[in-house]
Amino acid sequence: MAYTSSTLAPLRHDTYRTIWFASLSSNFGGLIQAVGAAWMMTTITASEDMVALVQTSTALPIMLFSLISGALADNYDRRRVMLTAQCMMLAVSALLTATALLGWITPWLLLFFTFLIGCGTALNNPSWQASVGDMVPRADLPGAVTLNSMGFNITRSVGPAIGGVIVAAAGAAAAFAVNTASYLALIYALLRWRPSTPVSTLPREALGSAIFAGLRYVSMSPNLEKVLVRGLLFGIGASSILALLPVVALNLVAGGPLTYGFMLGAFGIGAIGGAVLSARIRQAFSSETIIRLAFAGFALSAVIAAFSPSAILTSAGLLVSGACWVSALSLFNTIVQLSTPRWVVGRALSLYQTVTFGGIAGGSWLWGVAADRYGVADALLMSSVVMLLGIAIGLRFSMPAFASLNLDPLNRFTEPALSLDITPRSGPIVIQVDYEIGDDDLAEFMELMGERRRIRIRDGARNWALMRDLENPGLWTETYHTSTWVEYIRHNQRRTQADAENIDRIRALHRGEGLPHVHRMIERQAIPPDNDVFHKAPIDLHH
Repeated sequence: MAYTSSTLAPLRHDTYRTIWFASLSSNFGGLIQAVGAAWMMTTITASEDMVALVQTSTALPIMLFSLISGALADNYDRRRVMLTAQCMMLAVSALLTATALLGWITPWLLLFFTFLIGCGTALNNPSWQASVGDMVPRADLPGAVTLNSMGFNITRSVGPAIGGVIVAAAGAAAAFAVNTASYLALIYALLRWRPSTPVSTLPREALGSAIFAGLRYVSMSPNLEKVLVRGLLFGIGASSILALLPVVALNLVAGGPLTYGFMLGAFGIGAIGGAVLSARIRQAFSSETIIRLAFAGFALSAVIAAFSPSAILTSAGLLVSGACWVSALSLFNTIVQLSTPRWVVGRALSLYQTVTFGGIAGGSWLWGVAADRYGVADALLMSSVVMLLGIAIGLRFSMPAFASLNLDPLNRFTEPALSLDITPRSGPIVIQVDYEIGDDDLAEFMELMGERRRIRIRDGARNWALMRDLENPGLWTETYHTSTWVEYIRHNQRRTQADAENIDRIRALHRGEGLPHVHRMIERQAIPPDNDVFHKAPIDLHH
């Protein structure tokens, strides 16, 4: 399947269109608030490190809490999770506004509020991103992901400039108040949305188990590992420009809040241009080429910002970096979604965001420290070297092409009738599958079983092993464990249409009658008889 539909095609779907437009309002407020927070920090402290920490405080919660949020997105009603996040950010923004109006704000208190807003973002993002695949058909998913980035960057192109005007005219508290009001449209849209939620007969996964299952799935998925490595490097390197831009505006081009807003607007306009052209770019270039160009474009923009004394020239470089920003992040996001089945997509996206935004948070702090020690220009030049490293590492972690795998559930598994009366939590469960394989098919069988091992472990199997009978060399036994019976059911329900080829090819090699025989057993410890258990002599309490 080719994913080349128009970037605007997802807007044909009512639910997606309504929430997308409502998100514009929230994004406007968020960008205006970001301008207010960053500029307020420059007025209450002279530390460039503290200025850079404004972005870190917003991105850090995404790194810390996204895995938990991803597990919640996959196990709870995503609409309710998003509503909770939006209402939380509304309350925090209102409190920030009041604190600023009363003149109680301090550098660390400002960071505390921006950290809490970041926590709301961390809770919201996995549910929102995972819901996109439920709102639009698979063919429109790349366009929807790009539209999400474009929507944010439409506001980025205008919001910061408006934020600069608001801050210059009425102060940072007014910017915070605008952000508080901006959540209302999205909350209203979410209240009206009534998604169809698949009915599951299985109990909800425990939070810890759900997080571990997501980590396991990603670790056994080569495409996702490549995205994580490149996303981390991109986050570290690209964070320098946005984190240091207030200082660039203030010191390198001798500007004020309007200049800062203007330059952020240039970044946003570049991002919109990149989003509009994204469908054509995906048709013209491979995924790896797009990512290399994005790294190179950011490196160029950082060099221009380091040497330019002109806000116009720096803004021209920011047009390039904006286009590279949306191209890279939307491509990373799309590959994650197209490489992940629906049952774990929230967790996969949250892990991607944890790594990428962890890079942004760590990079923002790193470049702030570097700017304090070596100067802003040198810090920007250092970040350009990191971006060039991101190009070189593509030789080892080359980006995959857009996945064309069908990751819909296979739905072949039927829960077997058992002779023992067990509960869903009974276990551990031991599974053995017997295959009769001819010598001529051994090479192909071993190759297929290597892939089978990856699929089994990815979907929750433990202690996987393949054994050959010493007395009957044609008999091979695959064995693995699950912790409980319900986990065995989950394991089988996680098979996708893409896994069917491996299953069918292995079955075709089986020379026994019918399908390979499956033994399902429950593990039990031997209990010694009573006369083998030695008890202590009773204690005489009268002595």
